[in-house]
Amino acid sequence: MLPSRARDDLSAITGTALAAVSASALLRRVLQGTSPLVTPGQPYTLVAAGKASAAMLERWYALVPDLPERAIGVGTHDAHRVPDDVEWYTGGHPTPTPESVAAADAALAAARAVPADGRLIVLLSGGASALLCRPVDGVSLAEKQQITRALMHDGRAIDALNCVRKHLSRVKGGRLAAACAGQTLTLAISDVVAPVEDDPSVIGSGPTVPDPSTFADAWRIVSTVAAQEAVPASVRAWLQRGVSGAVAESPKPGDAAMRRSRYELIGTRHVAMASAAEDARRRGYDVVVLSPPVLGEARQAGAAHVAAVLAAVGESRGPLCVISSGETTVTVTGKGRGGRNQEFVAGAIDALARVSRPALLSSIGTDGIDGPTDAAGAWADNDTADLARSLGLTVDAWLDDNNAFELHRRLGTVVRTGPTDTNVGDLQVALIY
Repeated sequence: MLPSRARDDLSAITGTALAAVSASALLRRVLQGTSPLVTPGQPYTLVAAGKASAAMLERWYALVPDLPERAIGVGTHDAHRVPDDVEWYTGGHPTPTPESVAAADAALAAARAVPADGRLIVLLSGGASALLCRPVDGVSLAEKQQITRALMHDGRAIDALNCVRKHLSRVKGGRLAAACAGQTLTLAISDVVAPVEDDPSVIGSGPTVPDPSTFADAWRIVSTVAAQEAVPASVRAWLQRGVSGAVAESPKPGDAAMRRSRYELIGTRHVAMASAAEDARRRGYDVVVLSPPVLGEARQAGAAHVAAVLAAVGESRGPLCVISSGETTVTVTGKGRGGRNQEFVAGAIDALARVSRPALLSSIGTDGIDGPTDAAGAWADNDTADLARSLGLTVDAWLDDNNAFELHRRLGTVVRTGPTDTNVGDLQVALIY
């Protein structure tokens, strides 16, 4: 039987991790460093894009005495936190909206207005790919939304999704920095864990860094989408024009405009794991941190993760805390609602039932949003499988319908944090006694 403190400890450890990677905490740390980011008296323009934009703008205005000549922000929530003189847009995620397009147009116009001796500072966080969106000529917003949904429905990893986004965009793939005649500085919070962890060209689709991907790469991805009828004709036509050389590629490494751009990573999943580990030790747990990212199809990854946790703790006596992070994927074949974290935990339910020691596992999205639901993720323990059976719930059937949210809702195992002000991927915490 699990100790009475287990659920409270799980919640507290997770909360500590989220606090450590909050946009406010991360930006405060870098702004209070020894090297000033803003030269007194030098004019600059500020652009914030991503789920953490509101919090990053709030913290910037609180800590930087020299304010920008112009500031533009786009995010999903927390507009009440944004300083009054910021041009704010509430965009869409995971698919872009008209506000996302308006924000991209404003950011591009602001970048083009920066003089050669001026500066563009970009505060970038997860979700910026959808929130900052200006489709290329001939591709409508509706068509951009359609191809985004098709790729996500296909279970494509973030690097593949963003490769296509970059080659259908006027702002992504280094184009925002290329529009600026002055210096560009980007402060980024990473939600990218694979295939190259914290890859600047993938975080937010890399609006201020060189793009190593090509039109040919984007065409290969789009041409292998399972539901080809979901790929708009305009998208096919534009990418084929790019492959043939009829339209210019995105800026590449070595491009002169890219040499004016500096990039600094200020927050990653490793910060969250380290803080969770420190808090767990304070609570009396022996801690194991699994550093390699948790990847793969969510429902299979959940079952495999239970085995990985048991292998990591071996014969150690408890209490034990195993911490991991990453980002799984979901191939949608059903009609239900859920998210990768909820599917991950649902996939672990049967495996947890076979664990001989009291064990509890949770997985949450650090942005507080898991798929098209109000959940951050879910939890399960050794007894969850029995509870499901007693309620007449067949876990595999709910997973086959991609309806993990409703499964966890009926089980009472949904985790809700509300939208946070950060995004560094997904966090898993396992407690074993």
